[in-house]
Amino acid sequence: MTASTPGFRVGLVQMRSGRTPAQNVDAATKLIKEAKSGGADYVLTPEMTNILERKREDLFAAIATEEKDRSLPAFRDLARRLGIWVHVGSLAIEVLPQKAVNRSFLIDPKGDIAGRYDKIHMFDVDLAGGESYRESGSFRPGELAVAVDLPWGRVGLTICYDLRFPALYRALAEAGASFITIPAAFTQQTGEAHWHVLTRSRAGSFVLAAAQGGRHEDGRDTFGHSIAIDPWGRVLAEGGTDPGVIFADVDPSQVAIVRARIPSLQHGRRFELVEPIAEPSHLHVVKSS
Repeated sequence: MTASTPGFRVGLVQMRSGRTPAQNVDAATKLIKEAKSGGADYVLTPEMTNILERKREDLFAAIATEEKDRSLPAFRDLARRLGIWVHVGSLAIEVLPQKAVNRSFLIDPKGDIAGRYDKIHMFDVDLAGGESYRESGSFRPGELAVAVDLPWGRVGLTICYDLRFPALYRALAEAGASFITIPAAFTQQTGEAHWHVLTRSRAGSFVLAAAQGGRHEDGRDTFGHSIAIDPWGRVLAEGGTDPGVIFADVDPSQVAIVRARIPSLQHGRRFELVEPIAEPSHLHVVKSS
């Protein structure tokens, strides 16, 4: 750490959320307190901290609007009492009858909400073995990328399936984000195949990813392996599949050092593709800006 760029300690909370929001909040609270005891200045919980429920009718019977949701005030009060940044990776929040958002909340040490982000990319996939997900059936996608200033630099907020869309991460880096958060509930199948390669590929910023792990009440298996990655792509800390806290010490000055070595933000160009008027028949890049 340098005197001019103070570092901070991150606590990544790994959970195994069930179907009952109050129980999930209690579990998260205990782990956030554990993170505080371990010296964390900033704590991130996973996607769907308050509930993991695939049955639509049961999901909407258990969640509420932001104004009526009981978990958010509990987390705000906890951040204030502990005097730390609490980043609730996401909560299922009802916004319309039978329609929710997958919403991240960044809460400052005073208990105020410093930022909100609604997951943009919906996980609508059919996996091997009959495993199928239709997130858009219950959730409304967000429309705006969000970056928020922390005492140590700017953080870009993303959630789970967003990880597969590099344009979002470039936009956040161009907006000055030194840290990227990826609270997740990756499936066991996709996590085994892609979690490490995708999170490491987002380096250039610090990557902070708190995850769900293990077998959940709704029958889902999530990959776990909460992970912190430095701007060079090195793994600073990683969990397994059980609930717990993973700690990492972050030196924000490393972001500028790595970006000076690999100045991809300066070199990247956007390309316009058009249909060619002659052979060959595939697309050609004809202009860049």
